[in-house]
Amino acid sequence: MRLGRSPWRQKLAAALVLVAISGAGLPHPAMAFDFFGLFGSDDPPAPSPAALPYALSFEVRGDEDVETRLRDASNLYRLRQDAPPDGDTLLQRANADFGPLIDALWGAGYYDATVAIEIAGVRVQIGQFQNPAAVRAANGLRNRAPVPVKIVAETGPLFRLRKIEVLDQATRAPFPPEELPPYLLRLKPGDPAESASIRAATARLVDHFRRRSYPLVKSPPPAPVVDHAADSMDVTFLVDPGPKAGIGEVALSGPKGFDPSIVRSFIYLEEGEPYSPERLDSTRKTIGSIPAVGSVRIREGDQLDRNGNLPIFVDVTDRALNAAGYALGYSTIDGPNGRVYYEHRNLFGGAERLRLQADLFQAPRNSGRPIKNIGDFTTSDAGGRATFSFLKPAIDGTRFDFLVDGLAERNRIGSVRFGGYTVRLGGGTAALRYRVDETLSATLGIKGERGRTSDSVSNVDYTLVGVPLTMQFDNTDSPLDPKRGVRVSAAVTPYPAFMGSSVAFTQATAAASAYYSFDEEGRVVLAARGRVGGFLDEPDRLQLIPSNYRYFVGGAGSIRGYRFQSVSPFGPTGRIVGGRSMFDASLEARIKVTDTIGIVPFFDAGGAYASQFPDFFGDTRMSAGLGVFYVTAIGPIRLDVAAPLNPRRGDNAVVLYVNIGQAF
Repeated sequence: MRLGRSPWRQKLAAALVLVAISGAGLPHPAMAFDFFGLFGSDDPPAPSPAALPYALSFEVRGDEDVETRLRDASNLYRLRQDAPPDGDTLLQRANADFGPLIDALWGAGYYDATVAIEIAGVRVQIGQFQNPAAVRAANGLRNRAPVPVKIVAETGPLFRLRKIEVLDQATRAPFPPEELPPYLLRLKPGDPAESASIRAATARLVDHFRRRSYPLVKSPPPAPVVDHAADSMDVTFLVDPGPKAGIGEVALSGPKGFDPSIVRSFIYLEEGEPYSPERLDSTRKTIGSIPAVGSVRIREGDQLDRNGNLPIFVDVTDRALNAAGYALGYSTIDGPNGRVYYEHRNLFGGAERLRLQADLFQAPRNSGRPIKNIGDFTTSDAGGRATFSFLKPAIDGTRFDFLVDGLAERNRIGSVRFGGYTVRLGGGTAALRYRVDETLSATLGIKGERGRTSDSVSNVDYTLVGVPLTMQFDNTDSPLDPKRGVRVSAAVTPYPAFMGSSVAFTQATAAASAYYSFDEEGRVVLAARGRVGGFLDEPDRLQLIPSNYRYFVGGAGSIRGYRFQSVSPFGPTGRIVGGRSMFDASLEARIKVTDTIGIVPFFDAGGAYASQFPDFFGDTRMSAGLGVFYVTAIGPIRLDVAAPLNPRRGDNAVVLYVNIGQAF
């Protein structure tokens, strides 16, 4: 997005302080959001007769870098805005801090560390639950000033790892490298002896053997030998892999509102196949994709069956039947917009989903005449879209799903600077989808649409009847933040004249993206995306093809840095008219700087072309930029700044994008 230039838009933007308001259509309590935690305060509450606020400080003697760990571990710090009622309660709160603070220092590799806490200048030692002097000093400041509380930590020397072993618990022999690669622990002699790293190494050992089909693996916490004289630690990890196993019988509990055979059709596990945590996680996700399902819990048996397989238990709950919502927004480029929707998730008792949605928005003008003030706005500047979708999953308990979608739309696509087209249309699609497994599906349907498009070179009244065929493959590990895997989709739709199409053509598109992580945690991920489309047998003249079926690229999800769908061949009047083919691609590196913050340098290229097949040496546009993302529980929040590398006259110098989730 970018700041608009017209005065009325700037005034409206200022008036709409809440740029987007959304909700479930039902009353809900007000909430505050501390974005990135930037609005927290270390200032204590004001003194009062009823409470004893305190001002907390830290003094670290030694490695000052541990102060962040101490803050994260301290209850005194976490509860600093919740003042205790008296000095005795403050003393007990301080005593409760010693254990977590010592653990935090051990976690950093300081096993000779000491911690003391001073309350109003009186020192409290660990285990000192009675300290009348500290209590009196604290109570003496009631209603006068915050009680000064100081945490004093002496780190002492940093302990380092000396000897590291991983042994089979039964034989006390090391595992061969082909069974347990040495790099797996990510520990080596000389590394800081951080207890957190040792715990993480234990977890990696268990995960490694579980991935190799040892579901009952056990690895008790190691008992390190600390040599205080040498400031070093020896660690021996003991692992009991247990037997190799396969997937056993899958027992299903629930749902209550529809036939469990529907859930069964989304379980692709085969009894006897090698046990795999990834397969179980994939099963949880595929069952969760059923709109009528509320939650999915997968439990594993604690012993093998007589065939050497591990029983699996799947617990499914029902989702709320009805949902309704709305959203209001404003963009400095696209103006105001609104949306309402209603969804029923078990319409006929067979997990059928019906969704109705209506959108109202400002349709961008492509006539070259901008909207200068509110009075200049006319009814023709309003665009709208109404959609419905119906899904019947697992017909008769099979892997076939029945889908119906409908659309009615009035819109203008394009921009004031480069032009575009207007469209009015209505249509629908009915299709059958077959799910091969959790990664691969194919859909075949029939589509009908009537509409009218208008641009600078043609007015087309059209009727289209087609047979869309699509295939999708997705084995990525996350929908919003993938780190590994591949996504591929392909679609081809013939619109033959003998089925009633007023203009006959066949349109095909294909898209793919791939993700590669350079490390197990996904701290550095290389992501690439490509898309191509064209007409396999098009009419002789471009003007015969409805404008909304021609190719336009540019904007978010395409070539960032250019206006939305503005990259296109130009007609004789200097306005974009759409292409016969298109291509675009992106390459980016997603690099975590901390556990929650990362940067993303990226490069985009592509274009829409007048030729039947993409002309990579034609009018191909390129852009580059840098993104920043912040990891949250719902996925990364991402901000991208992109700049065209070979801009046209009228393109912006830079464009800003904000997304929930990665760009692709």
